[in-house]
Amino acid sequence: MGWVAGLQSAGPRRVGGQGTLALPQSRLSLVSPLEITSSPKAPLEKASGQSVKLDCQFSLSSSDTGPLDIEWSLLASDNQINDQVVILYSGDRVYEDYYEPMKGRVHFNTPDPKSGDASINLTGLKSTDTGTYQCKVKKAPGISSKKMQLIVMVRPSKPKCSTEGTLEEGKNIVLRCSTTEGTKPMQYKWEKTSDSKLLPSTAVMGTVNVRNVSASASGSYRCVASNRVGSEECDLYLQVTPPRNTGGIIAGSIIAILLILLLLAIILYCFCRARKNKKYEKEICNEIRYGIQNAQEVGSQMEFNLNWGNCPVPCKSEV
Repeated sequence: MGWVAGLQSAGPRRVGGQGTLALPQSRLSLVSPLEITSSPKAPLEKASGQSVKLDCQFSLSSSDTGPLDIEWSLLASDNQINDQVVILYSGDRVYEDYYEPMKGRVHFNTPDPKSGDASINLTGLKSTDTGTYQCKVKKAPGISSKKMQLIVMVRPSKPKCSTEGTLEEGKNIVLRCSTTEGTKPMQYKWEKTSDSKLLPSTAVMGTVNVRNVSASASGSYRCVASNRVGSEECDLYLQVTPPRNTGGIIAGSIIAILLILLLLAIILYCFCRARKNKKYEKEICNEIRYGIQNAQEVGSQMEFNLNWGNCPVPCKSEV
């Protein structure tokens, strides 16, 4: 802020003993106006869930005689959106519920801001609290303001460790480490904890490519995901197995197929034999039935002949 200057005229005065008069001179009096005395700071970086103090100390001059008004606002990033008042002091009263998303989380640092402390405390920080804040102090005719930037960063969530590829000697595998939450930039660090060996990993994706893996790669691994406000980690255990005997697998598959075919052949043979036996039994039954019928016919014929032979003689003469 500038300075308020008061200009007063000084009348002529005698200089020395010669009776000469000096020219009129001006006497400048300086008065300090209302001023915010807090020194500017770099952007404040805090983790979500933490608290922060936004500093705004001020001093008044004797010429500032109007009522004291203190206004904290969150400045809009878009010119088409209005700034949002978050807390206000006016008429010796505090108004804290101006901004619904910060309701119950923003308070003045002192119960009496008239003491020269307009600082506020913001608790339970959220990523949506990120932005540029302005402290404006007004006591007519003095007025002053100060801006400060707050960046609320989210800690990394617990990462997930996983592998891609076949865990066999001679194969290629990929170790992956990823998080679902966390403010970028994120950093990932892989470590084999069984022998304290650091592994190279990409700074963004957290992947490690292991080519032609050997049995010595077996062991415990840890991935640490971190940013400027925190870190989280996950663990992974690898068990690399010897390569499979491909020839033996092929031979075993062939033998299994042959056994299946043999089993099918046995089932088919038994089915055909059972069907043939059933047909033979049916033919025997038919022959027996035909034999019985023939026997019955022969018996009937014999009975007829016998009856014919027993006929009386006159019957024959009559014939």
